[in-house]
Amino acid sequence: MSFPIEFRRSWIRVNGLRIHTWVGGEGDPVLLLHGYPQSGHMWRKVAPSLAVRHRVIIPDLRGYGDSEKPRDGYDKRTMASDMHGVCVELGAPRYAVVGHDRGARVAHRLALDQPQAVARLCLLDIVPTHTLFGATDARLAAAYWHWFFLQVPDLPEVMIGANPEAYLRQMLRALSHVPGAIEEEAVQEYLRVLRLPGTIRAGCEDYRAAASADLALDESDLGSRVQCPTLAIWGQHGKMHTLFDVLATWKEKAQNVSGKALPCGHFIPEEAPQELLAELAPFLRG
Repeated sequence: MSFPIEFRRSWIRVNGLRIHTWVGGEGDPVLLLHGYPQSGHMWRKVAPSLAVRHRVIIPDLRGYGDSEKPRDGYDKRTMASDMHGVCVELGAPRYAVVGHDRGARVAHRLALDQPQAVARLCLLDIVPTHTLFGATDARLAAAYWHWFFLQVPDLPEVMIGANPEAYLRQMLRALSHVPGAIEEEAVQEYLRVLRLPGTIRAGCEDYRAAASADLALDESDLGSRVQCPTLAIWGQHGKMHTLFDVLATWKEKAQNVSGKALPCGHFIPEEAPQELLAELAPFLRG
């Protein structure tokens, strides 16, 4: 992991499992949550700059990276509870959250379930889970084919496990826009953790939960809105930009929303780190 030496690595026990976490910097806490098929390593280009003014907390979600990989608990309410528990254990009961992809879905649920804890919320390249399923048509199914492939029982684990490197490289290539933004060293780190026992299964369970428990949770919360200031950022060259009015979808879900597209694909913290920092810095300062 190419974080500066001042970032400290530890495993924090919450909800009966060990969550691998990096922590660095001083100031108001900021929780950074990664997406699929990656790990906390994806924040390597933005974390050092954020740590100048903030205490930066970078966990691997349950089932991902070097965190433990239980058989269940991949609904976003449980995963959000994990992340809140990490912050509480670190003495940071109130914090800002920046989430990308699956981590942004955890962050959205965290803001709904722990409104007293989440001071600010930044969501990178997603629309709400309920919105995405409700808008599913031929175009969306083709663009986000993995959402539906990973829901199938057992088969995805067998197929991805047969050649995890080919699968990983295809996912990174298909969803990115800036050539070389995810350098080979990072690809090898993502491949290392993807090959750990349980990681492939955990990723599938994450998507299976999206189509079952998460969708039900979102249905029950259709009348609820995020109360804290919310920033939505998405890739100008990504699939969300072509399929949705991303900012409008979040204005339906949160009280106070701003946002914009950045010149990149899906992997914003790696493809456009400086542009992202230019948006995050003033937002996190309030």
